[in-house]
Amino acid sequence: MADGDRVCVGAIAGAFGVKGEVRLKSFCADPAAIADYAPLSTEDGGRSFTLRLTRPIEGGFAARLSGVATREQADALKGARLYADRARLPALADDEFYHADLIGLTVLDTGGVALGHVRAVHDHGAGDLIEVMGAGLKSALLIPFTRAAVPTVDLTARRMIVDPPPGLLPGTGTPDDD
Repeated sequence: MADGDRVCVGAIAGAFGVKGEVRLKSFCADPAAIADYAPLSTEDGGRSFTLRLTRPIEGGFAARLSGVATREQADALKGARLYADRARLPALADDEFYHADLIGLTVLDTGGVALGHVRAVHDHGAGDLIEVMGAGLKSALLIPFTRAAVPTVDLTARRMIVDPPPGLLPGTGTPDDD
């Protein structure tokens, strides 16, 4: 299956208890919906699991995965990312995107100057941030993923246009310079 056919929907943070449950962190907009997208597979596709959420816990869920019956088996999966077939995921509105689809997009400013590529999408609770890294940048840029700061996302052309707040791009001054 091609990488574009799967989307990372969660990760295993380790064992929970002694009877084979795992600590599961969901990356879904509705965290509990992760169970609806099973079977889930590991990044390399080598293992596939059915999933049953047993209870919410701090930072995610306790869950049972098929074929995992002991604490040792659960611990061995620590750090594993879980992927769902894209066809099992809900359709998105025109202005919504799966983070996986944004990674690697070319980032241009409103004048058409290439700034770099999307390296990651972060969600720290106050809204998504696009992490941009490029050859001319000394460090990564974090751009708010809002319609104002990112007016255009073109998945077909694999690019996005950004209009970041004043002072965010190197050499553009600070917001207080006005």
